[in-house]
Amino acid sequence: VLHAENIRRGGEWIETRLLTSGPRTNPWFLECGPRRLQNNEILAFDTDLIGSYGICIDISRTWWIGDMAPRADMVETMRHAHEHIMTNMELLRPGVGIEEMRDRLHRLDDRYQQQKYSCAMHGVGLCDEWPHVDYPDADTAGAFDYALEPGMTLCVEVLAGEVGGDFSIKLEDQVLITEDGYENLTTYPFDPALMGS
Repeated sequence: VLHAENIRRGGEWIETRLLTSGPRTNPWFLECGPRRLQNNEILAFDTDLIGSYGICIDISRTWWIGDMAPRADMVETMRHAHEHIMTNMELLRPGVGIEEMRDRLHRLDDRYQQQKYSCAMHGVGLCDEWPHVDYPDADTAGAFDYALEPGMTLCVEVLAGEVGGDFSIKLEDQVLITEDGYENLTTYPFDPALMGS
């Protein structure tokens, strides 16, 4: 359905198609499969969709599907993941260096470190691209010594899941660097059940 609607609107292709539920959200990067969504479990989605005019749309969301409330550990993980991307987004402005941002990133809890996403932020345009904002423990010092400029678009993302756990939370917003800060281009809300509302 997503691909058909993208084509109907003049889009091109889907570069990443991750839609997983329950235990298939951990570890991350499991492609869609035959597993059926169950009542009272997580559903996680990530797409790098090449849409109209050849522009990449790259967002991630995680939802709670069910008639019961999500477990406390799921709500705690969702809130931590949300804090992670919102705090990191506040670092974005023209003139800030990638290395400087990397050193000031929000730190994920230790329990999420081993399975964290490959980067905290990455550029997006015609596809996922440069710049790449690694986590501080990545051995890339000096590789991305550049300052952000107005007009650049970055995705701020997180994967929060424990090794051996039965779920992960994946969130990602697409952000435009403006003359005086940033504009979050992603308007899709975060799941209120997982946020504990």
